[in-house]
Amino acid sequence: MCLCMFAGVDIIYAQHAESDSITGKVHQIPDVTVSVRKTPQAVKATSPLQVMGKMEMERLGVHEVADAVRHFSGVTVKDYGGIGGLKTISVRSLGTQHTGVIYDGVAVSDCQSGQVDISRFSLDNVSQLTMTIGQSDDIYQTARAFASAGVLTIQTSRPDFQETSYHVNANLKAGSFGLVNPSVLYNQRITDNTSFSIYGDFLRADGNYPFKMWNGNTLIDSKRNNSDIRTYRAEATLYTSFTPTQDLQVKAYLFDSERGLPGGVIYDNPYAAERLFDKNYFGQFRYENRFSDRLKLQALGKFNYSWNRDYNDEASGITDDRYRQTETYLSATLWGDLGKGFSLSLAQDFAYNYLHTTLDQCQFPQRYTLLTALGAQYQRNSFTATASLLNTYITEDVRIGTAAADRKRLSPAFSVSWKPFGEIGLRFRASYKDIFRTPTFNDLYYLVIGNSSLRPETTKQGNLGVTWSGSKLGFLDFLSLSADTYYNKVKDKIVAVPTMFVWKMMNVGKVKTIGVDVNLSAESRVTDWLKFYLTTNYSFMQAEDVTDPDSKTWRNQIVYTPRHSGGGNFTIETPWVNLSYNLTYASERYTLAQNLPDYRIKPYSDHGISLSRKFSWKRHQLRVQLDALNLSGKNYEVIRFYPMPGRNYKLSINYYL
Repeated sequence: MCLCMFAGVDIIYAQHAESDSITGKVHQIPDVTVSVRKTPQAVKATSPLQVMGKMEMERLGVHEVADAVRHFSGVTVKDYGGIGGLKTISVRSLGTQHTGVIYDGVAVSDCQSGQVDISRFSLDNVSQLTMTIGQSDDIYQTARAFASAGVLTIQTSRPDFQETSYHVNANLKAGSFGLVNPSVLYNQRITDNTSFSIYGDFLRADGNYPFKMWNGNTLIDSKRNNSDIRTYRAEATLYTSFTPTQDLQVKAYLFDSERGLPGGVIYDNPYAAERLFDKNYFGQFRYENRFSDRLKLQALGKFNYSWNRDYNDEASGITDDRYRQTETYLSATLWGDLGKGFSLSLAQDFAYNYLHTTLDQCQFPQRYTLLTALGAQYQRNSFTATASLLNTYITEDVRIGTAAADRKRLSPAFSVSWKPFGEIGLRFRASYKDIFRTPTFNDLYYLVIGNSSLRPETTKQGNLGVTWSGSKLGFLDFLSLSADTYYNKVKDKIVAVPTMFVWKMMNVGKVKTIGVDVNLSAESRVTDWLKFYLTTNYSFMQAEDVTDPDSKTWRNQIVYTPRHSGGGNFTIETPWVNLSYNLTYASERYTLAQNLPDYRIKPYSDHGISLSRKFSWKRHQLRVQLDALNLSGKNYEVIRFYPMPGRNYKLSINYYL
């Protein structure tokens, strides 16, 4: 008997070579093939993990990172409306600043606001999105990756030259409201050990979509003004292998945009003239040396330059503010296999951040950060345990005024997963993470509202969950289910508080959150030419202010956090056309801490349909997709007074060689 494994499927060939006891002859029994589907990574994880690959992105019909992330449970996307609106993510009501973003292994950061705009990343050259909540099972990572309550990992496509030495992937999207978005990805093999990839895209849109919205008893029927956008984006990546055990990846990134900021809708004042200019350039590298099967080292480095201009021609006068921030980042991680299922890792990170603005009283802050993470993992048969300890040291300096005090803290985390029944794909998991976020430069030093005495905002996360997966279940080829219940506690929450004369950033908030996340995925091949896919997710999130029992906000749901949210996708695949239906839903939310009717935002649901077809001829492939989005045509609000576009359409044509 021989065992062969490929493409995640186990295939066993068995032959009988002994004599028949009756006839005395040797009979040849035909090969018997037993196929077992590989257990998904998300099912085996000790903490909530959600993964979306390229094939699933195409099946869902998503075109932007934000659209894809909306299909993850426990994740809230803050969308400021329109094609060019800012899009940030928050995990389990903890806030945008607690959610990290990693791009090709290196963290993306913004020391000024702490918020990463995920709309600046394209899906055209992305191979996988991963959302980790709490402790990650991957201890072979940077120390900064340990330092967030949740992490969105964006992995770009790596060239594969099995048949030819080059690949071309050209894409054109066009849609309502003047949307035009061409892009091209070119991969070239230089030698057997070296290749490069170049990606570029351009996006423009008018964004002046019509909308209807009630403001009290008044119906506003108008068009969005100053909602246009123009962006250029380019990436160049070099891949090389010095030896079979040493790899180097070097990336250069460019992003340039100009967009209008339409602002909130005001009934008697539709005027908007604020413009935002963004330039972001960075270079990064990742080097890995696999000394043996039991010892490996990775080193990372990055230099990031970000420039923003906020121009506004208001009745009170023109404001023209400019911001420039830089970051120098270095990291090294050593991983070792100790044998008998034990492994250890040690990661050391250094980051230097600097902010320069044209604002009056700018203090020109500098921040030095040292992060040290020790990770340990035990993995044996049906049991996995992961633990980590993160040490943080931060010191700051300012040219004018008083700098914040040094910060030192130890942050532990652990997680376990257990599969008690060998033949049943049922697993139980539990995790805990104690983490904090450092106040941003805006929190500490922005004009008169900044407060250099702020303490870090601490978060404690607890999670209990169960996962199950199985294949060949009646008419279902595959079914997976996960359910997690969690408890979060935030202390020293940083909020703006009114004082006698001005607003001031203060540590006054406490938030307790209990919630449930449920995910279901199913596949069924009805016939050789008909296949069904179903994915659904649901989140219950009770995130309440528990700062002061005598306050009017006591036990009120925190701002912009729905108690109920979810979504789903149903896809039909045939040789002629693929049909995909998408749904997202969020219950009511409140714009201010006190849950009064005047501050309530109505629930919303968003429906969309996609039709796609692939054509192949020799090595040429063409994929055409037509989307009808927001079928109900309602201008719902994710952020108060920022109406979303109504029914709109998009056409995407992708050519691959």
